[in-house]
Amino acid sequence: MLNNKKQSTMNKRKKLFALLALLFFGQVAVGQQNVERLFKDFAKEKGVVHVGIGKFVMTFASMFTDVMGVNGVEVYSFEECNQSVKDKLNKAIATLKDANYETLVSVNDEKERTKILVKIEGESIRELIVATSGDEPALVRIKGNIKPSDVDKVINNNK
Repeated sequence: MLNNKKQSTMNKRKKLFALLALLFFGQVAVGQQNVERLFKDFAKEKGVVHVGIGKFVMTFASMFTDVMGVNGVEVYSFEECNQSVKDKLNKAIATLKDANYETLVSVNDEKERTKILVKIEGESIRELIVATSGDEPALVRIKGNIKPSDVDKVINNNK
């Protein structure tokens, strides 16, 4: 009987420890914003202007210009949103962290913040995210199979 009571107490402690760990790690995750949730949450806000260019259009465009492996572009503009949505987005960008992406650039100014994140697979950039906060916040997502040498060409051509 005593052994069962001791085992029951240990099981309760394990459950309590697991619950506390779950609550702690859940709070850490809630405080941060990841890329997928950022796009999903803000796509449905009132006043957001979303422009998407899909794979079909990019394939068609490749007949006339070098699209450098880009097969999709999404742009979200928040200029028409009320200030509370912009403030919420600014806060989300400030806490934007995602283990699937590397931060390429992070610039903080007095009134705005810009983060450029990349998802790299092998030798290619599979996704590039530009998140800008401030008075005119915007989100840009570029998907494809982009080689770093193509990015270098664009940089060199636009110096």
